[in-house]
Amino acid sequence: MTTDIPFAAFVGIDWADEQHAVALCLPDARQYEPSDLMQRAEDLDEWVAQLRTRFGGRPVAVCLEQSRGALIYALMKYECLVLFPINPKQLASYRDSFKTSRAKDDPTDARLLCQFLAERHSQLRPWRPDDETTRALRLLVEGRRRWVDQRTALGNQLWQQLKEVYPLAVTLAGAQVFAVGFLEMLVKFPSQKELQQASPKQLDHWLPKRRITTDEPSLEQQQRDGIAKLRAVPALVTDPAILQAGRLAVLSLAQMLQQLNQTIAQYDRDIAARLATHPDAELFQSLPGAGEVLVPRLIAAFGTDRERLESAEDLQELSGIAPVTSRSGKTCTVRKRRACPHFLRQTFHEFAGASIRFSRWAGAYYRMLRDRGTQHHAAVRALAFKWIRIIFHCWQQRTPYDEQRYLQQLTLKHAPLLAYLAPENSSSNP
Repeated sequence: MTTDIPFAAFVGIDWADEQHAVALCLPDARQYEPSDLMQRAEDLDEWVAQLRTRFGGRPVAVCLEQSRGALIYALMKYECLVLFPINPKQLASYRDSFKTSRAKDDPTDARLLCQFLAERHSQLRPWRPDDETTRALRLLVEGRRRWVDQRTALGNQLWQQLKEVYPLAVTLAGAQVFAVGFLEMLVKFPSQKELQQASPKQLDHWLPKRRITTDEPSLEQQQRDGIAKLRAVPALVTDPAILQAGRLAVLSLAQMLQQLNQTIAQYDRDIAARLATHPDAELFQSLPGAGEVLVPRLIAAFGTDRERLESAEDLQELSGIAPVTSRSGKTCTVRKRRACPHFLRQTFHEFAGASIRFSRWAGAYYRMLRDRGTQHHAAVRALAFKWIRIIFHCWQQRTPYDEQRYLQQLTLKHAPLLAYLAPENSSSNP
């Protein structure tokens, strides 16, 4: 999508933490007006007011190397500014076309941004934010993922500490080291010695529960035997210095994981509340394998502006799912696209992987590629490539996905993957 807006002026901003370098030029001139702009609300208001007075409220194009962050969030409230965020690599390539020394200077970069925008604005896409609900979902799902990653990292640290100084807790951990009950136990008994010295009632609360049959001892006897075994477990480490440091580490990590659990739960509640009011919720909930975590992530990936993407290929390339083809002479190579928003690519990759279990044709397509020798992740990316095209069509038409309709189309076209279709009762929708 291009724009033919008659801009009153072009502005390039090389952003920084506190003070930005600014360059301005008029459409019919190539003289640049350099200035500095502080990252303060009053300074931004005054600067925009001057632009509005000088150019009579006509639109002003602004180019910057930021698609999100403090500066673009502050500028998006001014209606007279049309924002053109570009990838820093675009500016770097443009800079190298003038000089190869790779020398960098903020005022020079601001002028180059202004010049780049003045020359190519008709070929660039102006930035248009999605509606508030979609923007909130995007920020919430990305924030949730960061907290989940941090919880995983701290969980790995806690697991290592337990193996070193508290191996008894490892046997009681269950499936996840950050499970609520397990963390409560560690906070109450942060060392093996404290756990073994606890009262029988407390110990029974933390012992794994299991059913009994008629030929087994009574529940009370099992409890006594379990407590006796727990207290008889020898300590792996007896050095007081190591045990003291280990105890503090276990307690601290367990408390931090408890807080992260609460944070992630709050994110889940906020995401669910936003999702309940989103106009495209039903559409994305119809996708097989898209559960409560992936539905809001897919909504954030597509947004609600149907004019932002001209075709499915735009999103396939933007997300990094589409491969990169390099041709030179007789050589042609196809490789994974690495310059892309990793969270966006991860969203489509994880959805495609989940759909293998819940969609008959997706499972068949994956098995077909694997039988042809394709590696697992390459096969999932190929499946995600097809899914983006399908979802894009549903999104453009505002129509929920229909698995049976797609299978009928495959049958009409005599698609090769029909031979790999599993029986209909072997897959189920979430």
